[in-house]
Amino acid sequence: MKGEKGFTLIEMMIVLLIISVLVLIALPNVMKHAEKIDEMGCDAYISMVQGQVAAYMMENHELPESVSDLIPDLLPDPAEEAIEAKCPDGTEIEIDSNGIVSRKDESK
Repeated sequence: MKGEKGFTLIEMMIVLLIISVLVLIALPNVMKHAEKIDEMGCDAYISMVQGQVAAYMMENHELPESVSDLIPDLLPDPAEEAIEAKCPDGTEIEIDSNGIVSRKDESK
């Protein structure tokens, strides 16, 4: 048995400790990136809806009252279910009286 090579329990515990520390360091960083990706996705969605508002204004010569007015332009055959104007992260958006699309202010 003296000629066999392998890891001792102490060595295995040290390796597991190192892996655990690396995971604890990396996890918050990954979560920050996920939040940033959601925010960038929302910004892209707002830009797309802003373009739809401009197209609606050119076609109808008036501002849409809400995002739901844009639904027929976005979907040729609107679904029977109500479609909510939300970013991929769940943040609601709105169109103000000047036709500017933004995140809905929760404090109103």
